[in-house]
Amino acid sequence: MKINSFYPVVLSQHVGESAQFYQKHFGFEVVYESEWYVSLRTCGDGQNRYELAILDAGHATIPSSYRRRAEGLILNMEVEHVDVEYKRLVLDAKLKLEQDIRDEDFGQRHFIISDPGGVLIDVITVIPPSEEEKSNYSETVWPSEAK
Repeated sequence: MKINSFYPVVLSQHVGESAQFYQKHFGFEVVYESEWYVSLRTCGDGQNRYELAILDAGHATIPSSYRRRAEGLILNMEVEHVDVEYKRLVLDAKLKLEQDIRDEDFGQRHFIISDPGGVLIDVITVIPPSEEEKSNYSETVWPSEAK
């Protein structure tokens, strides 16, 4: 199978509010917009373009037993400087903080916020893992200085 595109579609009870959230705080632009569905894409540099869609959780295209907001979902957003984003999103914009900023032995410095529909957003900068955790990664993942 050849995959031409891959992106998450988040079920939400707040389609418009969620779409505006991703536009305002993460630089997404609207590709398609209706009352029940918004397709978003980052403008990026041509190589790193990311897509995300927000779909009304009660829409008829969803099987009836699944018509509810997204649960158990985390969107990871890797950034260059997580501390700068923490200041911008948590301290300045006052977005709802779900988990405060911290370093993880497995190689992340991150914090978690949530969008208007309750989807968790993990904002991450990759850091060198602990010596103990390094063995869990393939050789190609970490720059030589991180080994």
